[in-house]
Amino acid sequence: MTENPMAPTEADVARFRLLHDQVVDAVSVALQGKRPVIELATVSLFAGGHVLLEDVPGTGKTTLARAIAAALGGSSRRIQFTPDLLPADVTGTSVFEPGSGQINFRPGPVFTNVLLADEINRAAAKTQSALLEVMAERTVTVDGIGHTVPDPFVVIATQNPIDLDGTYRLPEAQLDRFLVRITLGYPDVEHELAVLRPGSRAGVVEEVPEVTNPETVAAASRQLRHLHVAEPILTYIRAIGAATRADDRLRLGASTRALRGLVAATQVYAAAQGRHFVVPSDVQRLAGPVLAHRLVPTRDALLAGDTTEAVVTDAVGSVEAPRPVPA
Repeated sequence: MTENPMAPTEADVARFRLLHDQVVDAVSVALQGKRPVIELATVSLFAGGHVLLEDVPGTGKTTLARAIAAALGGSSRRIQFTPDLLPADVTGTSVFEPGSGQINFRPGPVFTNVLLADEINRAAAKTQSALLEVMAERTVTVDGIGHTVPDPFVVIATQNPIDLDGTYRLPEAQLDRFLVRITLGYPDVEHELAVLRPGSRAGVVEEVPEVTNPETVAAASRQLRHLHVAEPILTYIRAIGAATRADDRLRLGASTRALRGLVAATQVYAAAQGRHFVVPSDVQRLAGPVLAHRLVPTRDALLAGDTTEAVVTDAVGSVEAPRPVPA
């Protein structure tokens, strides 16, 4: 195997692990008792991916999104998605300036480092589709002219379950733009009681410290793309994807883009654990959050109550994991 000169060293990984833990600790100030969820979100961010937070109202989705934005520093904008929101309200539009007689582009809220898309599935499909280009390519095209958003650019979207009134199902193309889908769930007894006590500071995003900046996040993301992934691990990931495609419960299995996303997420997760190489347990930990929301079940599977999470679990279980291969 040829050594990659751009691969992070053990010292680089140690520095990143410290940075990652600092971000998680900072976000935990506002959202207590949810460290595993916060870690999934930060792994996605450092992998250059977008995060979809799905749960019932009142479980801390918006708090998590705002706390991450505060900890990462840089610019952040928030959009409350509603049925009357228009695509131009998201991306921006060309405006005629009477004083100069020119038509200038007025940037929308997507021109930021962290975009909080609150209740994204309350907007119509045409407005949701306004995010497709910028989430995939980091550019916005208006009147044939491309405009680049800042680096890094991350969308943290929240959505309510689709069986709630006033919600729209996100199209498959939109779901595929999110690296991970995360469910927070209700807090345990100890942490929920802490939230309920009078004077509790839980959920106060203003107390979240800023522990890094956009330049550091972007640099770490670029470096971790070269973290070592052994050939048996790549074969393992590919086999899991193939198992989903062969599953009769699905109309659409994991795409190559989904598997590339899984590779990127495992690289960051491995570094967050202090390793400069990926092991099978990294893949097993992240397969569900990265793949499940991209799969499309058949009608029969929906009627039978089968979930895409169960399909991913079965796919992982059906493939023999390779022995860990260090760099």
